[in-house]
Amino acid sequence: MATASVLAPHDVPTTLNYYAPIGEEAPYQYVQEPPAGTPPNNIGTDPKPVLVHDARGRENEFSLDQNGFQYVKWPSVEKEFDDDERIKEQYYPEVEEILKKVAGAKRVFIFDHTIRRKPTEDGKPGPQNRGPVERVHIDQTYKASVARVHYHLPEDAERLLKSRVRIINVWRPIHHPVAHKPLAVSDWRYLDENDLVPVRFIYPDREGSTYSVRYNPNHRWYYLSNQTPDEVTLIKCYDSEEDRARLTPHSAFLDPTAPKDAPHRESIEVRALVFDTE
Repeated sequence: MATASVLAPHDVPTTLNYYAPIGEEAPYQYVQEPPAGTPPNNIGTDPKPVLVHDARGRENEFSLDQNGFQYVKWPSVEKEFDDDERIKEQYYPEVEEILKKVAGAKRVFIFDHTIRRKPTEDGKPGPQNRGPVERVHIDQTYKASVARVHYHLPEDAERLLKSRVRIINVWRPIHHPVAHKPLAVSDWRYLDENDLVPVRFIYPDREGSTYSVRYNPNHRWYYLSNQTPDEVTLIKCYDSEEDRARLTPHSAFLDPTAPKDAPHRESIEVRALVFDTE
């Protein structure tokens, strides 16, 4: 049982890695091996001091449409997250239920998930050896979000795109509360869209795009201290509606106050297209 002192809210002074250009070419990143002699990306980092505010005790103040993120208590029947097929069979339906009940979705299409753990030093980087992303980013650009509907649901795309479309990530800790490298999310209301930098995301067979983010002192950051496996963060990465929060930058960050002997962060993020029509 967690004690009151463990759960006491605390804001964290830390450093976040914003975008800095490398060279003159438009920003790009290869998802897999780049061509011989080509760097895997040309995305530099611009470390900046920020204060990440603790949302603990204030969870109900934040919502997808106002802030671009939302905290939801939703225990899962899945506890281990060690088998992709079981995740798809047992956990994906739970994610669909969350998005229908909390976000009002009529239809949900989950297109992938990622498990993150501290990378093993001798392991090759890849799907089974992914650590937290310590760089301010958004998973999709507006253009790439629309393209995903065509890519995943080609027969229904034109019809679905006539009504509201969102991309929402469902992020959950695994096994234990988060101590090291918690997830920070940035309040849409303090974001200048001129801070968003499109990055070509190059797959072997196609191309998408993500956003990196330039530093702006007006950004306001939040996290949920000691977030448990029973608590999820909903992260909006795209909304076709323009009169509300459309996305939220996010990043893992170093909490220097975390107990040194606490277990390293483990988490799962599920990415979904969310529709307001069947």
